[in-house]
Amino acid sequence: MVSIRIVIADDQALVRGALAALLALEPDIDVAGVAADGAEALTLVGDLAPDVCLMDIQMPGLDGIEATRRLRAASPATRVLIVTTFARPGYLRSALDAGAAGFMAKDAPAEELADAVRRVHSGLRVLDPALAEESLFEGANPLSDRERQVLRLAADGRSAAAIASEVFLSAGTVRNHLSAAIGKTGAGNRAQAVRIAQDKGWV
Repeated sequence: MVSIRIVIADDQALVRGALAALLALEPDIDVAGVAADGAEALTLVGDLAPDVCLMDIQMPGLDGIEATRRLRAASPATRVLIVTTFARPGYLRSALDAGAAGFMAKDAPAEELADAVRRVHSGLRVLDPALAEESLFEGANPLSDRERQVLRLAADGRSAAAIASEVFLSAGTVRNHLSAAIGKTGAGNRAQAVRIAQDKGWV
């Protein structure tokens, strides 16, 4: 029997351990390593060259989407399966654009997760059908990289001036990006724009 070597990246120790324990019970899956964030996942994949990397999305520092993009560029033989609590259309599109081969929710049954690992390893793509359909009708993320950046920073109520000092732009430019994001999300104000973008997985 061919053994599928995997690395699991998740910032929550309990979830990381549970996924590792569940998948280690499968006779054809070998948990080669676990990582607490995207940067550690990249290091482990470089050292261990696993067949599949299970990647969370929201992690401190390097998030799962950017980690997937870098991993696929550095280690194209390693396939990425996104396993996340945040099953949103925008995240699905971003994950696929970054090179992920699969996307599923953490609340899926253990046997479905193991099957998804096998299918991704065999070269297939694994997507939640309902989420894929929703993503198709939602359309692409309309926000630019800068608009996403300033919205993420605005989420905790920072002023335009505070955001500007962090991203090395003028306060006026930051206000322009926020205004554009409000218009593209159809929101009435900055706080609504943040909520809508987060709900759709655009930031």
